[in-house]
Amino acid sequence: MGEDTSLDLAATVERIVSLAERAGRERADVLRIEGEGGLSYASGLPVQDVEALLRGEPLPSAATGGGPVDPVEERHRQIVARILFLRRTRLRTLEGGGRIGYTLAEIAAGAGTSAQWLDKMIKTGKAPNLDHAAGIAAFFGERIEFLVDPPARALDRVLQQIHMDLLERTVERQDKDLAALKEADPTGYLRSELGIVGYAARALADVPEDTAQPIIALIESIARRSREERARENRADADS
Repeated sequence: MGEDTSLDLAATVERIVSLAERAGRERADVLRIEGEGGLSYASGLPVQDVEALLRGEPLPSAATGGGPVDPVEERHRQIVARILFLRRTRLRTLEGGGRIGYTLAEIAAGAGTSAQWLDKMIKTGKAPNLDHAAGIAAFFGERIEFLVDPPARALDRVLQQIHMDLLERTVERQDKDLAALKEADPTGYLRSELGIVGYAARALADVPEDTAQPIIALIESIARRSREERARENRADADS
């Protein structure tokens, strides 16, 4: 199954690490591979595949015997493997606190198919149609992309979500910091557009540009609205 060569996982990881450092979080925590909630769990990829992709290494083909790869068969293998991955990792909690996997009957009922059909799918390695695949993914709380995305894109999807979450937290924290500085600023320097944006630019000087720019743009927008509001107030005072 062909990979998207336009993906730059290393660049996304660099942005994540930069934001994590500013938030006082460890790389090993934010980019944890193993365990529930880790990169493997969230992407549906085996641990060794995640590690290889993060190192920039291509994954070996699933074909055996050195023959040509049938893209349809490879796609089927991937979808079935991810369904089995979900069954192994998404467990239900018992009343006593223990956790066990869902039965085929439970999965089939939630996905709108039969246990016999699921059993045949697993044994033959033939993937379900997209409607049934989407139903199975939804049963485990995932979208269809979890099953059908090629490995690099599956990992990129998870990394992009981690980056977005960190970026949103950074923006929220920056907004709180700026509000606190504005309130405590006796000189009024940070009340000016130049002061606020200048402070943000200095604070984000060591952050990669494609991460820093959305934050600075947001602060510029806030400063611009504040300036326009002050101008309206000044005009109203002049007219009164």
